[in-house]
Amino acid sequence: MSTKSGLAQRLAIVAGFENPSASLEQYRTPPELAAHLVHTADLQGDIEDRTVVDLGCGTGMLALGAALRGPTRVVGIDVDPAPLATATENERKVASASAVEWLRAEATRVPLCPDGPTTVVMNPPFGAQAGNEHADRAFLETAAEIADVSYSIHNENSDEFVEAFAADEGGEVTHAFRATFELPNQFDHHTEESRTIDAEVFRVAWR
Repeated sequence: MSTKSGLAQRLAIVAGFENPSASLEQYRTPPELAAHLVHTADLQGDIEDRTVVDLGCGTGMLALGAALRGPTRVVGIDVDPAPLATATENERKVASASAVEWLRAEATRVPLCPDGPTTVVMNPPFGAQAGNEHADRAFLETAAEIADVSYSIHNENSDEFVEAFAADEGGEVTHAFRATFELPNQFDHHTEESRTIDAEVFRVAWR
């Protein structure tokens, strides 16, 4: 998979959530955004011959994108068994050379201690729901614990928060780029057919 556009085309077949949970903020990561994130990580040497962990993997978009770029190992972790079942089906459709291990677990309490260079990729909940504020902080805490480097998608204007958190954990934001994220009308509180929001992606070097 040599090009970013080719990767996006391959990921376009990845199915989303059949019954998404509002409390878990389950949205399918757009294939173009996933391809951009994975392609950027690959250019930085953060995919090939490394362990890649997708925290809160949902139906597997980021994990499967990474699996198409020659990692040593890919692990997708999610607390909800339904999207993990879809992720397994998506893996068969994508047919990557690298297999993915799908693990049901809390992404913020990962029973995993990767051995060797490790990259985390994740689209954590933005904390947009009442009672779920700053949900992405716990995901960053896990990334800081298990990874050498992480790529994560956050709501716009998250730069100060992510940079401060990384610095507190001895890490550093080395790259950041803006992205758009289309939210379909899939929950009762949605009043528009679809809505495009601004997002930001951060690369953090933890060690």
